[in-house]
Amino acid sequence: WANVEVGKQYKGVVKSLTSYGAFVDVGGVDGLCHISELSWNNIKHPSEVVKVGDEIEVYVKSYDPENQKVSLGYKKEEDNPWVKLENEVPVGTEFTAPVVSITKFGAFVRIMPGIDGLVHISEISNERVNKVSDVLKVGDEVRVKLTAVDFDRKRISLSMKACLDEENGEDAE
Repeated sequence: WANVEVGKQYKGVVKSLTSYGAFVDVGGVDGLCHISELSWNNIKHPSEVVKVGDEIEVYVKSYDPENQKVSLGYKKEEDNPWVKLENEVPVGTEFTAPVVSITKFGAFVRIMPGIDGLVHISEISNERVNKVSDVLKVGDEVRVKLTAVDFDRKRISLSMKACLDEENGEDAE
Protein backbone atom coordinates (compact mmCIF):
# COMPACT_ATOMS: atom_id res chain seq x y z
CA TRP A 1 0.00 0.00 0.00
CA ALA A 2 2.94 2.33 0.64
CA ASN A 3 3.91 2.16 -3.05
CA VAL A 4 0.48 2.72 -4.65
CA GLU A 5 0.44 5.96 -6.69
CA VAL A 6 -2.45 7.50 -8.61
CA GLY A 7 -1.59 7.57 -12.33
CA LYS A 8 1.17 4.97 -12.02
CA GLN A 9 1.19 2.02 -14.47
CA TYR A 10 1.33 -1.55 -13.20
CA LYS A 11 1.36 -5.01 -14.72
CA GLY A 12 -1.40 -7.05 -13.17
CA VAL A 13 -3.12 -10.39 -13.47
CA VAL A 14 -6.90 -10.66 -13.88
CA LYS A 15 -8.10 -12.65 -10.83
CA SER A 16 -11.88 -12.63 -11.32
CA LEU A 17 -14.66 -11.14 -13.42
CA THR A 18 -18.03 -9.80 -12.30
CA SER A 19 -20.84 -8.19 -14.27
CA TYR A 20 -19.46 -4.76 -13.27
CA GLY A 21 -15.71 -5.23 -13.81
CA ALA A 22 -12.50 -7.17 -13.42
CA PHE A 23 -10.49 -7.64 -10.25
CA VAL A 24 -6.78 -7.35 -10.99
CA ASP A 25 -3.88 -8.31 -8.70
CA VAL A 26 -1.17 -5.65 -8.95
CA GLY A 27 1.69 -6.90 -6.79
CA GLY A 28 -0.35 -8.28 -3.92
CA VAL A 29 -2.99 -5.54 -4.01
CA ASP A 30 -6.32 -6.34 -5.72
CA GLY A 31 -7.91 -3.48 -7.58
CA LEU A 32 -11.17 -3.16 -9.46
CA CYS A 33 -11.12 -2.18 -13.09
CA HIS A 34 -14.74 -1.08 -13.63
CA ILE A 35 -16.43 -2.25 -16.85
CA SER A 36 -16.48 1.37 -18.09
CA GLU A 37 -12.67 1.45 -17.77
CA LEU A 38 -12.06 -1.69 -19.85
CA SER A 39 -13.06 -0.44 -23.29
CA TRP A 40 -14.03 2.72 -25.16
CA ASN A 41 -16.82 0.71 -26.78
CA ASN A 42 -19.96 -0.26 -24.91
CA ILE A 43 -19.50 -3.81 -23.66
CA LYS A 44 -22.00 -6.00 -21.88
CA HIS A 45 -19.50 -8.04 -19.85
CA PRO A 46 -15.78 -7.70 -18.97
CA SER A 47 -15.12 -11.11 -20.62
CA GLU A 48 -15.44 -9.33 -23.99
CA VAL A 49 -12.09 -7.64 -23.24
CA VAL A 50 -10.17 -9.74 -20.67
CA LYS A 51 -10.25 -13.21 -19.15
CA VAL A 52 -9.10 -14.63 -15.81
CA GLY A 53 -5.34 -15.20 -15.88
CA ASP A 54 -4.60 -12.46 -18.46
CA GLU A 55 -1.62 -10.27 -17.65
CA ILE A 56 -2.60 -6.69 -18.45
CA GLU A 57 -1.21 -3.16 -18.11
CA VAL A 58 -3.38 -1.03 -15.81
CA TYR A 59 -3.02 2.33 -14.11
CA VAL A 60 -4.30 3.52 -10.75
CA LYS A 61 -7.23 5.91 -11.10
CA SER A 62 -7.78 6.35 -7.37
CA TYR A 63 -7.18 4.57 -4.10
CA ASP A 64 -8.53 4.61 -0.58
CA PRO A 65 -5.89 3.20 1.81
CA GLU A 66 -8.28 3.23 4.80
CA ASN A 67 -10.72 0.86 3.10
CA GLN A 68 -8.01 -0.77 0.99
CA LYS A 69 -9.82 -0.06 -2.30
CA VAL A 70 -7.97 0.57 -5.55
CA SER A 71 -9.73 1.77 -8.68
CA LEU A 72 -7.91 0.81 -11.89
CA GLY A 73 -8.06 1.94 -15.51
CA TYR A 74 -7.22 -0.17 -18.56
CA LYS A 75 -8.36 1.68 -21.68
CA LYS A 76 -5.78 3.97 -23.24
CA GLU A 77 -6.35 7.57 -24.34
CA GLU A 78 -4.86 6.91 -27.78
CA ASP A 79 -7.59 4.30 -28.36
CA ASN A 80 -10.35 6.82 -27.56
CA PRO A 81 -12.50 6.90 -30.71
CA TRP A 82 -13.08 10.66 -30.26
CA VAL A 83 -9.31 11.26 -30.30
CA LYS A 84 -9.03 9.04 -33.39
CA LEU A 85 -11.86 10.96 -35.06
CA GLU A 86 -10.20 14.30 -34.34
CA ASN A 87 -6.84 13.07 -35.70
CA GLU A 88 -8.02 10.99 -38.68
CA VAL A 89 -11.31 12.43 -39.98
CA PRO A 90 -11.26 16.21 -40.46
CA VAL A 91 -14.46 18.18 -41.12
CA GLY A 92 -15.12 18.08 -44.87
CA THR A 93 -14.12 14.42 -45.26
CA GLU A 94 -16.43 12.29 -47.43
CA PHE A 95 -16.80 8.56 -46.85
CA THR A 96 -19.20 5.64 -47.17
CA ALA A 97 -20.64 4.20 -43.95
CA PRO A 98 -23.57 2.06 -42.74
CA VAL A 99 -26.86 3.38 -41.39
CA VAL A 100 -27.21 1.98 -37.84
CA SER A 101 -30.52 3.51 -36.75
CA ILE A 102 -33.42 5.56 -38.06
CA THR A 103 -35.33 8.25 -36.15
CA LYS A 104 -38.08 10.71 -37.07
CA PHE A 105 -35.49 13.46 -37.48
CA GLY A 106 -32.77 11.59 -39.38
CA ALA A 107 -30.48 8.60 -39.61
CA PHE A 108 -27.46 7.67 -37.52
CA VAL A 109 -24.45 6.46 -39.47
CA ARG A 110 -21.51 4.52 -37.94
CA ILE A 111 -18.33 6.51 -38.55
CA MET A 112 -16.11 4.12 -36.58
CA PRO A 113 -16.69 1.69 -33.70
CA GLY A 114 -18.01 3.76 -30.81
CA ILE A 115 -18.96 6.81 -32.89
CA ASP A 116 -22.16 7.46 -34.83
CA GLY A 117 -23.08 10.69 -36.59
CA LEU A 118 -26.46 12.14 -37.50
CA VAL A 119 -27.65 12.79 -41.04
CA HIS A 120 -30.53 15.18 -40.29
CA ILE A 121 -33.67 14.59 -42.36
CA SER A 122 -32.98 17.91 -44.16
CA GLU A 123 -29.51 16.64 -45.20
CA ILE A 124 -30.61 13.34 -46.79
CA SER A 125 -31.67 14.51 -50.24
CA ASN A 126 -32.19 17.55 -52.44
CA GLU A 127 -35.86 16.49 -52.62
CA ARG A 128 -38.09 16.91 -49.57
CA VAL A 129 -38.03 13.83 -47.32
CA ASN A 130 -41.21 13.38 -45.26
CA LYS A 131 -40.25 10.11 -43.62
CA VAL A 132 -36.64 8.94 -43.18
CA SER A 133 -37.65 5.27 -43.42
CA ASP A 134 -39.07 5.89 -46.93
CA VAL A 135 -35.55 6.72 -48.15
CA LEU A 136 -33.15 4.81 -45.86
CA LYS A 137 -33.07 1.60 -43.86
CA VAL A 138 -30.68 0.17 -41.27
CA GLY A 139 -27.77 -1.52 -43.05
CA ASP A 140 -27.77 0.79 -46.10
CA GLU A 141 -24.28 1.99 -47.06
CA VAL A 142 -24.48 5.74 -47.68
CA ARG A 143 -22.07 8.40 -48.94
CA VAL A 144 -21.77 11.20 -46.36
CA LYS A 145 -19.72 14.30 -45.69
CA LEU A 146 -18.62 15.22 -42.16
CA THR A 147 -19.96 18.76 -41.76
CA ALA A 148 -19.51 19.50 -38.04
CA VAL A 149 -18.23 17.96 -34.79
CA ASP A 150 -19.02 19.17 -31.27
CA PHE A 151 -16.41 17.34 -29.17
CA ASP A 152 -17.79 18.72 -25.88
CA ARG A 153 -21.31 17.42 -26.50
CA LYS A 154 -20.07 14.42 -28.54
CA ARG A 155 -22.30 15.25 -31.50
CA ILE A 156 -21.52 14.83 -35.17
CA SER A 157 -23.37 16.27 -38.15
CA LEU A 158 -23.24 14.50 -41.49
CA SER A 159 -24.73 15.35 -44.87
CA MET A 160 -25.68 13.12 -47.79
CA LYS A 161 -26.96 16.17 -49.68
CA ALA A 162 -23.49 17.80 -49.66
CA CYS A 163 -22.09 14.76 -51.51
CA LEU A 164 -24.90 14.98 -54.09
CA ASP A 165 -24.35 18.74 -54.54
CA GLU A 166 -20.64 18.20 -55.20
CA GLU A 167 -21.29 15.35 -57.68
CA ASN A 168 -23.81 17.52 -59.54
CA GLY A 169 -21.46 20.52 -59.44
CA GLU A 170 -18.59 18.48 -60.92
CA ASP A 171 -20.85 17.14 -63.70
CA ALA A 172 -21.89 20.67 -64.62
CA GLU A 173 -18.28 21.74 -65.11
